[in-house]
Amino acid sequence: MTTSTDLLQALRAIVGTRHVLTGDGRTRRFRKGYRFGEGDALAVVQPGSLVEQWRVVKACVEAGRIVIMQAANTGLTGGSTPDGVYDREVVILSTTRIDGIHLIRDGRQVICLPGASLYALEDRLKPLGREPHSVIGSSCIGASVIGGVCNNSGGSLIQRGPAYTQLALYAQVRADGALELVNHLGLAIEGDPEAILARVEAGDFTDAEILDPAGAAASDSGYVERIRDVDADTPARYNADADRLFEASGSAGKAVVFAVRLDTFASVGDSAVFYIGTNDPLVLTRIRRDILGGFENLPVAGEYMHRDCYDIAREYGKDTFLAIRKFGTGSMPRLFAMKSAADAVFASIPGAPKFLADRLVQFATSLFPEHLPERMNAYRDRFEHHLMLKMAGPGVEEARRYLAALPAADGEAFECTKDEGDKAFLHRFAAAGAAIRYRAVHHRHVSDIVALDIALPRNTRDWMETLPDDVAAPILKRLYYGHFFCHVFHQDYVVAAGQDPIALEHRMWALLDDRNARYPAEHNVGHLYPAAPSQVSHFRKLDPCNCLNPGIGMTSRKAEWVEA
Repeated sequence: MTTSTDLLQALRAIVGTRHVLTGDGRTRRFRKGYRFGEGDALAVVQPGSLVEQWRVVKACVEAGRIVIMQAANTGLTGGSTPDGVYDREVVILSTTRIDGIHLIRDGRQVICLPGASLYALEDRLKPLGREPHSVIGSSCIGASVIGGVCNNSGGSLIQRGPAYTQLALYAQVRADGALELVNHLGLAIEGDPEAILARVEAGDFTDAEILDPAGAAASDSGYVERIRDVDADTPARYNADADRLFEASGSAGKAVVFAVRLDTFASVGDSAVFYIGTNDPLVLTRIRRDILGGFENLPVAGEYMHRDCYDIAREYGKDTFLAIRKFGTGSMPRLFAMKSAADAVFASIPGAPKFLADRLVQFATSLFPEHLPERMNAYRDRFEHHLMLKMAGPGVEEARRYLAALPAADGEAFECTKDEGDKAFLHRFAAAGAAIRYRAVHHRHVSDIVALDIALPRNTRDWMETLPDDVAAPILKRLYYGHFFCHVFHQDYVVAAGQDPIALEHRMWALLDDRNARYPAEHNVGHLYPAAPSQVSHFRKLDPCNCLNPGIGMTSRKAEWVEA
């Protein structure tokens, strides 16, 4: 048995001493999830190349340790951090140093390495008039491209669907315990694993070596047809959809992914944002069905916010909004790292107030003037339900004509200026972290947050949730927001102190089952949700030894999938 000391020495020899982090303080921001999850780890290792990544995994597997792959650590369900008690020591492998991006096929496709962020990919593609599958939401907080693929993430852009590919370069641990490299990237490169990995990282391949394997997709090409089918009794997308689980796609850390190959998309060009307000959720139902079923041009995006969510995001998501407006999305990973470092420092001070960094940031942000447009705030006062509709090209005029005929009794709409449209969507995506900030500032009154992301069947008309009194009673705040046209909703519940959030969540699962909903929809199971049979089968096939991210989806944490 390799001792911990011997393993740490071996890891330092591979990546260098400064890139093997140990101790609670130095490893905290890697061991603690963005919203949920925290656990122990022997070390955090930060390889600087694909070859180093291979050697680190090989050393850990041969030493009988658990490996948890992690990129930006922006997930919301704790899926890339330790959680609970394991039967072996855990090593977190952080890939953010390996951030290469190779444009191929004149930029119509890309090959991304483990640390490449959505923001960096968007920046590389912009001069070519191309975009990745997602340019909003996750890109705002620095999420990685490969993390999105492994978690079936994204899908807010109506014409592109979730992150998905059948072309990947990854390693898996076979049943006999040996580490095996699987090259399904569509590159005709031969040699031993380290030679292949070195060439892929360097972009050392010719156009003739880029192959197009028959039937291998680099995006979810059938998504447009699915989302237009508004009478189907299944969701447009959700994490456990067996048709979207393929090797690295949906692997949730059960494979060691080195590179993925993805399609890119033509930029939307001229566009316009329409802001719609109503007090009747069935009005939005009709708008959704009319547009998906009858418009010639699909929207670029359509995002929903309830008035209560608008209010919470306006106050507690203001720092995120202002930071992105001032410094751009590229600054967010650095700002998150700085805040995490401050959290670690404050946590080490005896008697320091809880959540001090959050509370200081919240106070400072409150000193800034109003940041949201006047017309949006006026709609907040008048309307309970808000829909942001982004159209492009001929679709802009199509939406203008349609919304001009909206009966006044149903609601109203206005066409945003460029500044208003940008602020509307940024406000919507700042909502994702607002509940976390609210919990920190009001921690004495809050037990925790129950955060659900759900996918409703495409034919659902009565989509707005109505909670029974016994379920609603322990909830202080409800935040409803989501990707309206694909019927994927985020529902965050701030639970009062003294109440049991886990019991409440399980009660809500039963209500969702009654509505034929699927959950989670896009954040993957992490350590919050039980994995569906389709996912468990996928996980076990990829990782028969259960040494990569064990326990994901409430599965066994023990070697060889031994049940507890």
